[in-house]
Amino acid sequence: MTEASEAPLTRDTWVPTPAGRLYARIWAPDAAALEHPDGAFLLLHDSLGSVALWREFPSQLAQATQRPVVAYDRLGYGQSDPAVGLPPPDFVAREALAGVKPVLDHLKIERATLIGHSVGGGMGVNACVQMPGRIQALITIAAQAFPEDRTLKAIAEAKVQFQDEAQLGRLRKYHGDKARWVVDAWTDSWLSEAFASWHLKHVLPQVQCPLLALHGEHDEYGTAVHPQLISSLASRPSKMELLPDTYHLPHREKPQVVIGHIQTFLSALA
Repeated sequence: MTEASEAPLTRDTWVPTPAGRLYARIWAPDAAALEHPDGAFLLLHDSLGSVALWREFPSQLAQATQRPVVAYDRLGYGQSDPAVGLPPPDFVAREALAGVKPVLDHLKIERATLIGHSVGGGMGVNACVQMPGRIQALITIAAQAFPEDRTLKAIAEAKVQFQDEAQLGRLRKYHGDKARWVVDAWTDSWLSEAFASWHLKHVLPQVQCPLLALHGEHDEYGTAVHPQLISSLASRPSKMELLPDTYHLPHREKPQVVIGHIQTFLSALA
């Protein structure tokens, strides 16, 4: 790679939606890709996440692949506008039209590769089904396929921990006054009876693009049953990689390993 040593260019933008503005950032290897990031990776963050909490991963991914990378804050998160009320039980499926499509439309991205972390993986699955012509491939990182006991136990423990104002204060750095809403949107949704029947098994067979499921061997929020289900139920070519000595944040714990798997996966599709 002749220019991969150069840091990507960046640009911030605001995406209008009927419910409020979404904040997005683009990383790109050159000015042309920065202005017209078609073919970009689109990152879908986790339940406490934001653009900023992807840390260095988007820049590292753009630099390694020489492709544009886009990340956005869902409504209610990060720098995006506040949300009204807590998410409905079908919030995972709704994000395709509430967030993914507006971002793609605003940036004139006709074809994207989705990368979804944790609940963002489930959102990516639904986006692939709802807009199949615009999604080239899907990579899930530490995604859940259903509310597993381990997942719910960890979320219940987190709900108690975030009653501590000091713990909540760590989130305010990224979400400001929306931090309490972010915690409640995560814990109250996942622990509710209405969400207990949620499962990706009803959607995965409709996925029409290649899929890569990455998962940490010691993920605190889900066992290997999740990537196994995700990769086995998808109808198009799919692959699973269980990452040794890795937990729930593979892209931050071992970014070069994750990027290597992504590059290998996409190279095989070329």
